Formats: sequence, structure tokens, C-alpha cells
Amino acid sequence: MIMTSTGPAIVVDRLRKRYGAFTAVDDISFTVEQGEVFAFLGPNGAGKSTTAEVIETIRAPTSGTVTVLGMDVGKRKAQVVRRIGVLPQNFSSFDRITVRESLQYYARVFGCDADIDALMDLTNLRDRSAARFNTLSGGLKQRLGIAVALVNDPEILFLDEPTTGLDPQARRQVWDVLKGLKDRGKTVFLTTHYMEEAELLADTVAIISRGRIVAIDSPVRLTEAHADQMRLTLKSIDAAAADLLRNLGFAPVPVGEGGLCVPVETPDDVRRILDEIAASGLALGGVDVRKPNLEEVFLKLTAAKPATDVGDHAR
Repeated sequence: MIMTSTGPAIVVDRLRKRYGAFTAVDDISFTVEQGEVFAFLGPNGAGKSTTAEVIETIRAPTSGTVTVLGMDVGKRKAQVVRRIGVLPQNFSSFDRITVRESLQYYARVFGCDADIDALMDLTNLRDRSAARFNTLSGGLKQRLGIAVALVNDPEILFLDEPTTGLDPQARRQVWDVLKGLKDRGKTVFLTTHYMEEAELLADTVAIISRGRIVAIDSPVRLTEAHADQMRLTLKSIDAAAADLLRNLGFAPVPVGEGGLCVPVETPDDVRRILDEIAASGLALGGVDVRKPNLEEVFLKLTAAKPATDVGDHAR
């Protein structure tokens, strides 16, 4: 019987990975707690896939240590592999076998006595159990890939860009599956390019750039710490509005055809501006309020020089 670890799910301590003279991962440290969804974000070539592959025991580190469920990945690879599940990018199965047959096949490969019906229920595939792989949509194939990664009932699930290329509806169906995994206490290590995905699903987000961790925290705290102000856009606004806003202490910037963009601090600022415009009788064609988000943080931090102080989750 496998004993469940009581410590962190993953501990990465001063990990470095070099390929000749090129340093892909440069002295990074972080911790993933059990039961959380940990989103690992970074531009192409930033080092996120290399980091994930070291944790998954696929690659050996150049230096530093990585432990999974308390086990060193370099010394206890066989034990680690039995307790993790991995969904690679572009998951594929045999074209002419069904969903049920795919799960039965991989269960035999992994030597698992898997509950196939329960896996199909978890990933909302029961009604497609007799469908061949080559007839499945992209979203259904990804959900089958998640089910395959779960056949050994892993404690940690690694998902590499699980919704890339999917339409919005299929992407949300996969998100529902991932929320269900978290509800069941699984630890999920997610690499993604979709900021909305990370904001919706992740407890913790780590951003890597040029091989270094540049920020790590919850999505909300990252946005509060690094994003710029809210932006209120006034569309087709009367030209006299610019002077009114400056008199109120704001700094409007002309945008588009007859519009103004106004940086604001709080929703109360938005209400104050709109009340003053209404009281002044100025014409206003429309309003758009854009709050700071994780995408803004990501673009800001990955365009800058990597930092060394990355917050509470770093070790």
C-alpha cells in the first residue's frame, strides 16, 4: 500500500538545468502544496517545460534538488512515477479503438486495476465510451487524455497546455474536469499560455522568464502587486470632458475617435466621474472599464529583467 506524504507535494530547491553552454533553468526554487492547482506560466523557451520534465523524472537536473511527495526524483524515480500522472501536449491514442478500450489498454500498460467507468464519469466521457478515438473532437480527446493520466490514481497530475487549440466551449468543459480533480484533493501542476485559465483554476501562479522565477503568488495578489491601475474608457465623449476630468484630479488620455482613457484607482472613482459627467450634461457614447488582470502582469514581468525576490512560495 502506498503511504500518502504529509509534506508538500513538490519542492524544487535551487534547480539548474544546462544544455552545454545554454542555461535553460537558472537556480529556481518553489514549493507546491498538496491539493492545490499550481499554474506555471512563461513565454516559449522560458524554461517551464524543462522544469516540468525534471519534476516528472524525464530529465536529470544539472544541479539542485527536486522532491516529489518527499522523494528525491533522481534517487527514487520508479516510486515517483507510480504516484504521478502526466498529460503531455497533443495527447494521442490509437485511432480505431474506443474510449473505453483506450482506458483499458493504458490501465494494463501501467499495471493498474482502474475503475474505467469512474474515470469516464469524472471526465464526462461515459456517453462516448464506444466512440473511436479518431471520431472524437479536440476537447473530448483532451478529456480522454486526462482520464488516461488518472488510471493509476496519481496524487499529482501534470498537465502540459491541456486546452491549447480548443474552442471556448471545449476549453470550459476541460476546466470543469480540472475543478473536479481539485475537489477530489488532487494536486495539479498546470503549464498554460491562457491567463484566464490560470486566473480561474490556480491557487498559486509562478511566472518564469529566461530561466528564472520572476513572480510567485496567488493570481489576486500578483495582480494587486504588479498590475497597473484600472482604466475607464469614455467613448465619443464631449470635448469639454477632458477639462472636467483634469479639474477632478484625473489624467485623461485621448484614444480612438473622440474617446478618453482615464486611469482610476477604485470603482468609486468610476462612479464619481460618471456622476460628474451626467451632472454636467455632457454627451457620452459609451463606457468601458478594464480591470487589471493576470495577462497584464505576465506581459509586464516577462518583458523585464528577471527578479530574484519571488515571495512566500519560494524557498
